[in-house]
Amino acid sequence: MKLLKITGLFFLVILIVVYYLFSTFTAPKSDAAVIKKFSGSIHKPIITQEVFKHYNYRKLTIKRDTTLPTLVFVHGTIGSSIDFIRYLKDSLLLTKANMISYDRIGYNYNDNNSVQESITFERDMLNHVIKNLDAKKTILVGYSYGGPIALAIQKKIRKIILIAPAVYSKVEPMPWAINLYKSKLTRWLIPKIWKEASKEKISHKKDLRNFENSWKFSLNNIISIHGTSDWIVPYKNSIFLQDQFPEKQFKLVTIKNTGHGLVWNNFKEIKQQLLNQLD
Repeated sequence: MKLLKITGLFFLVILIVVYYLFSTFTAPKSDAAVIKKFSGSIHKPIITQEVFKHYNYRKLTIKRDTTLPTLVFVHGTIGSSIDFIRYLKDSLLLTKANMISYDRIGYNYNDNNSVQESITFERDMLNHVIKNLDAKKTILVGYSYGGPIALAIQKKIRKIILIAPAVYSKVEPMPWAINLYKSKLTRWLIPKIWKEASKEKISHKKDLRNFENSWKFSLNNIISIHGTSDWIVPYKNSIFLQDQFPEKQFKLVTIKNTGHGLVWNNFKEIKQQLLNQLD
């Protein structure tokens, strides 16, 4: 009986530690914490607080040369502007492009606003982010939920690069952990940022139906980078897109045996695809 109590206490402590680390790692970071992540980097971002409609959001800008194209990164669910920090700090990319990354509503540091659960809202906000950029020099990079946001842009720009884009409702999975949010008995256990992500995940499948039949009308050339082992946003999303476009407009880059974390785990491959579009 004593051994059982000790074992139970041990696992409880482990659970608390994991929960703490999990919450800390995924929580939005302060401006000071963001700048600290650029220590050692020659080019540090300018952090600004922007306003779209009545919402404040944070934007990171690294601008060196107005003659260069601009990479604009759109994060997923759950996510933030610093999901792309390795790209923002990369010395080779910085010789070829300016870069912008921003926090979507609900994912800002100390953000009291909720996620908007609307691709239309997110598209309009992205238009606000890029409104002063030269469209011919603008390359959008949308990861996961950021994929359909970038793809929804209706004006002609230089290129859209999608990384594991969640664009097809019929293959949109619903993780079991979402049930923890759905139940009032367990919702209190979930960190705030994951509550926001859960809301966005639940509504995303329905919202996609308003867009997925019109992806094919995009004016832009598109590249989709996807891993075959992705169970969070299945590879079939990119296959679905491939079927919508002529070959000259759409390119599918397949990374075998790679899951949804490719934006971090396959940095070299994705960086090369970005460089290909900047040369």
